[in-house]
Amino acid sequence: MYLLMRSLLVIFAAASGYLIVLHIFDNTLAFAGLASGLLISVLALIFEKRVRRTPLRIVLGGAIGLILGLTIANLLTYPLMLKFKSGYVELAVYLVTNIIVGYLGLSVGMKKGDEFDWHKTVKQFTEHRNAEAAPRSASPLVIDTSVIIDGRIAEVCETGFIDTSIIVPQFVLRELQHIADSPDAIKRTRGKRGLDVLKQIQANEKTVVEITDKDFPDIKEVDSKLVALAKESAARILTNDANLHKVAELHGVKVLNMNKLATAMKPVVLPGEALHILVLKEGKEHGQGVGYLEDGTMVVIDNGREFVGKTIDVAITSVLQTTGGRMIFSKVKEESKKAVYQ
Repeated sequence: MYLLMRSLLVIFAAASGYLIVLHIFDNTLAFAGLASGLLISVLALIFEKRVRRTPLRIVLGGAIGLILGLTIANLLTYPLMLKFKSGYVELAVYLVTNIIVGYLGLSVGMKKGDEFDWHKTVKQFTEHRNAEAAPRSASPLVIDTSVIIDGRIAEVCETGFIDTSIIVPQFVLRELQHIADSPDAIKRTRGKRGLDVLKQIQANEKTVVEITDKDFPDIKEVDSKLVALAKESAARILTNDANLHKVAELHGVKVLNMNKLATAMKPVVLPGEALHILVLKEGKEHGQGVGYLEDGTMVVIDNGREFVGKTIDVAITSVLQTTGGRMIFSKVKEESKKAVYQ
C-alpha cells in the first residue's frame, strides 16, 4: 500500500508538470514539465524519508521557513515577470527564484527550529501563569560558614523575619567540623559555636532548614561552591563575608549581608542628642575616653579620660560613617561633670 501511494505520487507529479507546461507554453516544453514533475516527486520522497527521522520542532521550523520563503519569492518574481516578454525567461526566473529563496527559508527555519526549546517555552509559560495565580514566595537562602559562626542568624530566625527555607550544603558542614576539630583553641571554639548555632536554627519551628548533598568536585574553594550552588538553585546567599559578597554579585547572584542588616538596624543618633554611657577605656588622643553602645558602636568622648569606669551623660557632637562601621563623637555634659565630682 505504501509503495502504491509513492508510485501514484510520482505519476501525478509528472502528469501535472506535463499538463501545466503544455497549457501555458507549447509542445516543445511539455517534456521539460514532465521531467520537472518527476524530479519534484523524487525530491519530495527523499525529503519525506528524512523527515521521519527528524524531531518535530525541526520539521515545524522548516515548514514555516519554507512557506515564508516561497511567499517572499513570489512577491519578488511577480513584478520582475511583468518586464519579460519571453515565456522561457519568465519560467526560468520564477523557478530559480522560488528554488533559491525557498531553500534558504527551509534551511534557516530548520536550524532555528532545532535551536528552539519547546519544552522550556511551555514550562516558562506554565510557571508564569502559576506565578500569577499563586502568591509569590522568596527564593531560598544559602548560608555560608561565616554566618553560622557569627550566630546572629539564629536570633533573626527566632523573630520570624526569614520566611523562606535555608539551605546548608554538606561542604559547609565539613568546613565547620574541620574548624571544630582544629588544634587551635580559638578556631575550635568558633567551630563548636557554629555547630551549636546550626542546631538552634534547626530546632526553630519558624525556619525550614534543608541539608543538601549537592557538591561541585571540580571547584575547590568553598566560596566558589556556594556561588555555583546558588546559581543552580536560583537561591540567594546569606553571608557577612565581604569578599564572598563581591564575588557572588559579579556572577549575578543576589546577596544578603548580615553586617549590612546589623548596620541598618542600628538606632539613629543625631548631633545634640544625649547618651548615658559607661566609659570603658582611654582613647587614642589626649584626654579622650571610649565607650560602646549596646550594638557595639564606638563612642569617642572628648575629655572623658578622667571618667574611665564611670557612667556619665554625654552630648553627641558628630557621627562618622566609616567602612568598618559607625563612630560617634561626643563631649561630657556639664551636669554629668558636676554629678561625678560631688
